[in-house]
Amino acid sequence: MKKIYILAASIGLLSVSLNANAQIKLSDIFKKVTEKQGTTTATGATGTPSTLEIGQGIKEALQIGVSAGADRLSVKDGFLGNLAVKILMPPEAQKVEKTLRGIGLNKLCDNVIVSLNRAAEDAATEAKPIFISAIKQMTLTDATNILLGNNNAATDYFKRVTTSQLMEKFSPIVSTSLNKVNATKYYSDLTTQYNRLPLVKPVNTNLTEYVTQKAIDGLFVEVAKEELKIRGNLSSRSSTLLQKVFGYADKKKI
Repeated sequence: MKKIYILAASIGLLSVSLNANAQIKLSDIFKKVTEKQGTTTATGATGTPSTLEIGQGIKEALQIGVSAGADRLSVKDGFLGNLAVKILMPPEAQKVEKTLRGIGLNKLCDNVIVSLNRAAEDAATEAKPIFISAIKQMTLTDATNILLGNNNAATDYFKRVTTSQLMEKFSPIVSTSLNKVNATKYYSDLTTQYNRLPLVKPVNTNLTEYVTQKAIDGLFVEVAKEELKIRGNLSSRSSTLLQKVFGYADKKKI
């Protein structure tokens, strides 16, 4: 009977030993697989990207950036609620605003400012297709210059190739929007009130031209923010391609 107990105990110890060895081997295998996967991932996100990869990476990054920037501005309060791009009274009308607020016509001034920003928000919905078209037409040389250029190289590129298109596209939209949100009426009421005051110089402003330019300026401000984000914030590089391309750019600038 004693021999049976000893034999059973020996079998139990052998089983534990075999299980332990099996776990150790499985652990080793898992570790090697994990290390191999980590190496593969790291290799995919590092190294020198090809010219084609640079082009693809820049286009991917800019499409994400301009889409985000245009979307932020095209919603209600996209301009009005953003102090960096909020459209204020035209320069020649700022004295008008100060004078009218001084005599208690704050509501009239506020109506003008709100309506100017609403018109810009309305127009901003048309910006994305223009930017996307510019990205698609970008050459590999353009992409490389943007990648290795200064922190606002992409924004400068967009200013160069899209400003005239944006002006042409935005102008009729802004004009329609100004009437739709009563900006033209409010501004006319404001200038009429001011021009009635004694000894003042009459004020006339091309509202469509002013708001169109301000809307475009605001778009470029938002595009510049997105460009800085993807250049400087590693978490914004949401794909292996972006990590590889912008990681390469980081090393080149050291």
